[in-house]
Amino acid sequence: MKRLRWPSWMPIDPYIVLLLATVGLAALLPARGGAAHAASGASTAAIAFLFFLYGARLSTREALDGLKHWRLHVTVLACTFVVFPLLGTAARGLVPVLLDQPLYQGLLFLTLVPSTIQSSIAFTSIARGNVPAAICAGSFSSLVGIVLTPLLAAALLGSSGGGFSAHSLVTIVLQLLVPFVAGQLLRPWIGGFVARHKKVLGLVDRGSILLVVYTAFSEGMVRGIWHQVSPLRLGALLAVEAVLLAVMLALTWYGAKALGFGRQDRIAIQFAGSKKSLASGLPMASVLFGVHASLAVLPLMLFHQMQLMVCAVIAKRRSHDPEANASQGNARAADTGEAEAPGGDTGGTDAPDGQESAAPGSEPAASPARPGAAGAAPRPR
Repeated sequence: MKRLRWPSWMPIDPYIVLLLATVGLAALLPARGGAAHAASGASTAAIAFLFFLYGARLSTREALDGLKHWRLHVTVLACTFVVFPLLGTAARGLVPVLLDQPLYQGLLFLTLVPSTIQSSIAFTSIARGNVPAAICAGSFSSLVGIVLTPLLAAALLGSSGGGFSAHSLVTIVLQLLVPFVAGQLLRPWIGGFVARHKKVLGLVDRGSILLVVYTAFSEGMVRGIWHQVSPLRLGALLAVEAVLLAVMLALTWYGAKALGFGRQDRIAIQFAGSKKSLASGLPMASVLFGVHASLAVLPLMLFHQMQLMVCAVIAKRRSHDPEANASQGNARAADTGEAEAPGGDTGGTDAPDGQESAAPGSEPAASPARPGAAGAAPRPR
């Protein structure tokens, strides 16, 4: 029997469809009373288990091996945790003309979230960029984000972030950081099991995030938070996010060129430095914003779908650049020469199997797409 596949012509990521369906379920049948308490407890356990798996997947050795390309990683981290937050802070001037305060807080939180890994790797591979650098850059971003995102939220959102407080920081440590560290410590014993069952655990990842979304949106519906959002405000939010994405794509591409990076590195910087992780952001928002999490994650969900669609088109166009064909020919010639030289180091840009999923906030990823393949948006986890 053939497996059902998402139609390649449909531009909407299938996981976004599931998220939207979950939001619809929460709108029609929100959890109330005892069911709400049960859903909240299950959501808390799911978030802790998510970050435990993230810790178990992360290969510290592989991440440290990428330190030799430190200029690229520092550039991606600067884009993710400096440039993005600065743009988010500047967007405060759009309140209340285009955005209301709750939507702006969600937009600002979006700019604080770490970069995604799986889609960065896939798009970098399609565009014939530096795939190993994309793996390491995404891993560093996700690892740093576990600590830096809550600290930035405390500094930039403060008490206005829907109840964000010192108690939230303690919750972050207990619910996110402690499980992550536990996963890292147990990795020598459970790492093989996690790698062998990454498909099943990937379903657990996605199911846990759906549970977090259902719990957050149910609470928002019960408290009447969604009545504060108008279609006009949502349209304005989409326009602001489109400008934000366009600015970051331009800054990462031309800024990397000004810094002297080659084409393959510029591709890795553009795709790793311009995107945000839904898998990391949703659990963090649930912990940081509490009952206001439903509005806080809305900008991130919209931005996530937008970045997948736009970056898929860019990656496909980059794969047809004459410069890409020339660099691929040079790489093949270099690989042939290295294969003939006894004792020489092997090189190339293909990622080793299994490295894509070794980071917090990422989901177990399939092998990167072949260069020149159709630029279909990868599934988030």
